[in-house]
Amino acid sequence: MSGQPTLICIPDISGFTQFMSDTDFELSSKVIPSLLNKVIYSNEIGLKISEIEGDAVLFYRNGELPDFTNLINQCKHFYTEFYQQLNVLRKKHGRTNGANKIPQILGLKIVLHFGAEVGVVPVGKRIKLMGEDVITAHRLLKNDIPEDEYILISDNLMSQYHQAERNGNFEWDQLKKSHIEVDHIGTINFEYIDLSALVE
Repeated sequence: MSGQPTLICIPDISGFTQFMSDTDFELSSKVIPSLLNKVIYSNEIGLKISEIEGDAVLFYRNGELPDFTNLINQCKHFYTEFYQQLNVLRKKHGRTNGANKIPQILGLKIVLHFGAEVGVVPVGKRIKLMGEDVITAHRLLKNDIPEDEYILISDNLMSQYHQAERNGNFEWDQLKKSHIEVDHIGTINFEYIDLSALVE
């Protein structure tokens, strides 16, 4: 197994645990897969799927990175399509107990990271990503960001683009800087931006 430069993108449903506990299983078993499917079919930049987890999709793309504007537009597209589907589901299941909580509880956060050497290994009929940067991407989901909905971009990924490429892509809010500390890895710096203004 040889590592390849890889973009990792994880759209993750926020409020998932609360929604599962606050609504009956019949409703949640329809809503969550529908939202994940909406995210999957909103992919327009050639991302591949490694795993579909309970509340998240692990996308990846080997080789050349997408244009930065296209990447951010893809994240915005994931988010707005997700919210359109939230409203469709609320109306569709309007008579079901707990349907009013669909747009109140659920939201979307997106983690973007770049690994210089990520292994791509077939396991059964799926592709498994291997390497420290895969651990890092998942660990970035466990942060102290006060917002529930955001795009998080690791410094590893930001450093792959020139400043001129990054300018003008965040007109709806301000990027903020933060970091996490991870055992055996160290400090992971990142920038993030609130997504909620896109649907307000």
